[in-house]
Amino acid sequence: MDLVKHVRYFVAVTEERHFGRAAARLGMAQPSLSQRIQRLERELGVRLFDRTSRGVELTEGGRLLLAEARPLIERADTLLGVAARVRSGAAGVLRAAVPPELGSAVVAALVGGFRDGSPGVRLALRELGAGPQLTELRAGTLDVGVLRYPVDVAGLGLGEVLSRPYGVVLPHPPVDGGPPGAPPPHGGAGERVGLAALSGLDLVLFPQSSAPALHAEILAVCRRHGFEPGTVIAGQDPEFVDGMVLSGTAVTFATRDRKLPPGTAWHPLEGEPLLEQVSAAWLRGRQDDPVVRLFAEVTRSVLTERGGMVPVMETAAARRTTLPGPAYGYTV
Repeated sequence: MDLVKHVRYFVAVTEERHFGRAAARLGMAQPSLSQRIQRLERELGVRLFDRTSRGVELTEGGRLLLAEARPLIERADTLLGVAARVRSGAAGVLRAAVPPELGSAVVAALVGGFRDGSPGVRLALRELGAGPQLTELRAGTLDVGVLRYPVDVAGLGLGEVLSRPYGVVLPHPPVDGGPPGAPPPHGGAGERVGLAALSGLDLVLFPQSSAPALHAEILAVCRRHGFEPGTVIAGQDPEFVDGMVLSGTAVTFATRDRKLPPGTAWHPLEGEPLLEQVSAAWLRGRQDDPVVRLFAEVTRSVLTERGGMVPVMETAAARRTTLPGPAYGYTV
C-alpha cells in the first residue's frame, strides 16, 4: 500500500467531510475512494470516520492521526521537490536574495560562510527588496531570502529575527548659517540627536515600492517623535543620498556600519526609536532542507558577528515592548 497516497485521501475526506465531494476533488470514483479509506483503516487498525446521513465525522482516533497526517504530507512534498530539483540539475544551486544596504562586509561574509559550510552548492545571490523577495519565494523562483521587517510572513519559515538601531547621518562639521532648513547646531560626531530636532528638514528614504510597510512605519515613527520631514525624497544610490546630506537640506537614516563620505557623520538617535529588523526566510516546508538550514545559520552568525545585530526578543525585553501581531509574526 502507498501510505502517503492513502493519507492524502484521508486528509481530503477530512477537509470535505463528505466522500462524494472528496472523490470529485481527487478526480476518482466515490466507491474507489471508500475502498481505499477502508484499506487504510485496516492497515492502521483504527476506525477513522463515523458515517452519517449528511457525510462523515472524524472519530477520536481519526483526530489524533490527522495531526500527524498533514506533516507527513508536507515532508513528502518536500522530498518530491528535492527530487525534482535533482532531476532538473538545480540541486547544486541555492537561489538567495538579500535586501539593499545590508553592508558590503556582511554580504561578503555571508557568501564566504555559506561556501565554507557547503562547498558543493553554489549560492546564487541577488539584491532584492522585501516585496520582490516575497513574490519570488511564494512563486518558487527564490529558495531563501533575508527579509527586512515589517512584512507579511504568512506561509514562510523564518530564522531568528535580529535587530540593530538606525541613526541619522548629518553634515560634519555642522552647517551653521546655511540655507533654510539646515540642521540645528549639534555637537561632535556621534552625539545623540532627537528626531524632533530634525523637523522641517527633507528626508532621503529608500523608494516606497521596495518595502512599503517599512517605509510607512519609519514615517509614522518620525511623526510620533516630532519629526515632520519637509519632503520625503526617494533615493537609494549612495552618491545621491550623500550629496543630499552634504547639501545641508536633508538627512537620511542608516545603521552605524554604513560607509560615509568626508563631511558627514553618523549620530545615534535618542531612545533608539528606529530599528532595522531582519531574518532569513524560506517557503514553509523547506526547513528540513540542509542547505536552507545552513543559509539560516550563516545569516544569523554573520549578522550578529559582522553586522552588530542582537536577537529581537532581547531588544523587546530590554524595552518592555511587544512584537507586532500575527500579520507580521516572527515565528514559524
